[in-house]
Amino acid sequence: MTDKNPRFVTTITPQRLSFAGGGTDFADFFLHHGGAVVSATIDKFVYVTVKRHSELFDEKYRLSYSLTEHVDDLDLIKNDIARECLRFLNVDPPLFISTTSDLPVSSGLGSSSSFAVGLLLALHSLRGETVTAGQLAEEACHIEIDALGKPIGKQDQYAAAFGGLNFYEFMKDGRVRVEALWNRVTDLQELFDSGTLYWTGVQRRAEDVLGEQQKNIPSQIEALRKMTELANSCRLSFLNSENLIGDIASIVNQGWAYKRNYASTISSSTLEDGITRAIAAGAHGAKIAGAGGGGFLYVLASDTDKESVTKALSPMSPVSFQYCQFGSKVLTAI
Repeated sequence: MTDKNPRFVTTITPQRLSFAGGGTDFADFFLHHGGAVVSATIDKFVYVTVKRHSELFDEKYRLSYSLTEHVDDLDLIKNDIARECLRFLNVDPPLFISTTSDLPVSSGLGSSSSFAVGLLLALHSLRGETVTAGQLAEEACHIEIDALGKPIGKQDQYAAAFGGLNFYEFMKDGRVRVEALWNRVTDLQELFDSGTLYWTGVQRRAEDVLGEQQKNIPSQIEALRKMTELANSCRLSFLNSENLIGDIASIVNQGWAYKRNYASTISSSTLEDGITRAIAAGAHGAKIAGAGGGGFLYVLASDTDKESVTKALSPMSPVSFQYCQFGSKVLTAI
C-alpha cells in the first residue's frame, strides 16, 4: 500500500428492474441452451462505506448494517457476502464496513448483488485499484454463486456493475454479452413515468424461492426457452417500437405467465389477487419483481389510471422511481 491509497471510500450502486428473461440467467440453463435478460437500473441505491479502522478500537472488523458486528476473526463475520468479499480481496484489518439501502432488502430488486458489487468496488478502491464493470460483475458472481453457493443467476451482478438499460445475453461458453438499449422512436422517460412499484409488505430471501426454481429447471426447459425468446422480443421493442408502453406491458404480462410456474413459491393467491386488481383498475401490465414470493409488485399504468390502481392495491404503498444510467461508482474516496 502507498500513502496515496484512500482510507475512506463510499460507493453508490443501483438496484435493477427486469422486464423479461428472468430464470434464463442460471448457469444450469444457459450453459446448455443460452439465455437472455432485459433489465434497467433505477434510482434506488445501495450505499457501502469502507474505512481503515483505528487500531485504538478493540476489534479487527466492525460491520454496521441491519445488525452490528464486532469481531476479530474473519471467519466469525455473519454477513456472508462481506466475509467472502474480504476473503477474496484479502484486505488487511482493522476495517469498518457499513451499508444502507433506499428500499427494504429482499424486495426483488437485486439488493444483495448490488451490495456485493458496491462492496467489491469499495475494497478495490481502498487498495488503490481500478476495476472494470465486467470484472466487478464476475467477481460478484464468484462470491455469491461459487464461494457461497447461492442458487441465483448472473443478471443482478451485471446490472449493478454496468447500470443502464441493457440486453444481457448469457452464452453457452459462459461469457456474457452486454448490449446497451434505447428506443429510436419513443422517449424512454414515458415508459419509466408509467411504472410504479407497490410494496406488498412480504419480505423473502431470494435464494429460498430460487432454490426450488433451480431444482425445477429440467422440467421447465420449454418455458425457459420461451422466456429467452421473450427477452429477444423485448430487446427489439426497446430498439424499434412505436408503442413502447403497450409492447413492454404485454411482455411483462406474458413473462409473468411463464415465470409463476417455475416454482410453487414464486406466486401466491395474495400476489395473484394484487395483479388481478391492478389490471382490473386499468393497469396495462403487472408482475412481481425479481424472484417472486413477495417484495414489490411492478405495475405499468397511464397517468389517468394510476390513482385508481393505487386505490385498488391499497394498503400496498406505491413507490415512484426513475431510470438510472450509471452502474456502481465511487461517491467519496479520501
